Amino acid sequence: MSTTVTEGQREGSLEAPTRHPLHWDKPEFYAEAALVKELERVFDICHGCRRCFSLCNAFPTLFDAIDASETLELDGVDKKVYWDVVDHCYLCDMCYMSKCPYVPPHPWNIDFPHLMLRAKAVKFKKGEFKARDRMLTSTDTVGALAGIPVIAQVVNAANRNGAVRKLMDKAIGIHPDAHLPEFHSDSLRKRVKRRQPPALQPVATAETKGRVVLFTTCYGNRNEPQIGEDLIAIFEHNGIPVITMEEERCCGMPKLELGDLEAVRQAKEFNIPRLAQWVGDGWDIVGPVPSCVLMLKQEYPLLFPGDEQVRAVSRSTFDPFEYLMLRHKEGRLRTDFRRSLGRIVYHTACHLRVQNIGYKTRDLLQLVPQTSVEIIERCSGHDGTYGVKSETFAIATKICRPVVSKVKGAGADHYSSDCPIAGHHIANGVGDGSDSIHPITLLRTAYGIE
Repeated sequence: MSTTVTEGQREGSLEAPTRHPLHWDKPEFYAEAALVKELERVFDICHGCRRCFSLCNAFPTLFDAIDASETLELDGVDKKVYWDVVDHCYLCDMCYMSKCPYVPPHPWNIDFPHLMLRAKAVKFKKGEFKARDRMLTSTDTVGALAGIPVIAQVVNAANRNGAVRKLMDKAIGIHPDAHLPEFHSDSLRKRVKRRQPPALQPVATAETKGRVVLFTTCYGNRNEPQIGEDLIAIFEHNGIPVITMEEERCCGMPKLELGDLEAVRQAKEFNIPRLAQWVGDGWDIVGPVPSCVLMLKQEYPLLFPGDEQVRAVSRSTFDPFEYLMLRHKEGRLRTDFRRSLGRIVYHTACHLRVQNIGYKTRDLLQLVPQTSVEIIERCSGHDGTYGVKSETFAIATKICRPVVSKVKGAGADHYSSDCPIAGHHIANGVGDGSDSIHPITLLRTAYGIE
């Protein structure tokens, strides 16, 4: 039977949500019988609520199975469906942050994303994953190989070739219609090393140190280095020195979504000591991709709660627009915009929304004269890998359909997303040859920075 909700239990949801650390390093975390029992408990509560039915395909998978069962309750559902639900969760965290009334401190203590992560980790530990998924989530290895000059040209040409894409569909399960990012041999890190930065004197404010370490991210380094260049130009235009570390690795978000928590630990052990050293020397951290910023801000602290360096890095990590708006609050943002941007329809990415910083991208872009921004608060359905796999591409496209419809109906001058991968997925759905323009690039255009 579904759990009965009392008025007193509802009242607990009025308190601010608390996120508990995930003790993934304990043996009981991987005990499958205990995991299945917890899945049963949480799924039964979800069935009685159904508030998250429209977020992703995990919840419809569960609810449709219950509605098709003989009992019309969870006890009539084959346990195999539990794992289908797990496979359709891509850990966007939106159910926890914006929908579920039973998150802690509610006594039911529901953390659906962390439960799904536990189940993914159990599956990974059992070897229940495809070689394709390990490849897609090995972004540093793929980027280093595909970033070799001749190989980059071959890979990019192959990704645009219809016949090759059909072979990829059959051989490894990458959908022929999915957008695949380009690879650049001239990476962001190479471009940064070649340039001569201006001599700037940092000015600290109450909440920012006025100088920034750019966490380039594997995507920003190899796939869209122009976004990083635009970010550097904007920050330097505002008198903020920007540097990059000598070395960095993928933040670990792709491996997190695969359930490979040991790989996440290795990423943390490489990145965090280096970032913590810069933080200790008086620098802030900014990253151009919301998922990577979220990893440094939230996921590392939840996975490694006893690590003081992790906490220090978390406290000093910012979304680019969050950082610039903090500067604006102290009168340190230049507003000498030279070009209007007209009407923008702006998709706010899930991994940005769950940072709970508000609509900083919108707020900053609306400082540009003769510019308006219409927000779309719906998931694009991409998730980095979910939107390219043959078995989930159609579902990802369906999830994105409301976003695409709003973009098509807006008649805007530009459409944009903080997540560049989501932006291209939206453009794929729009299908008119246009493309999403990253908000950072739009801001550089507004400033008129050459």
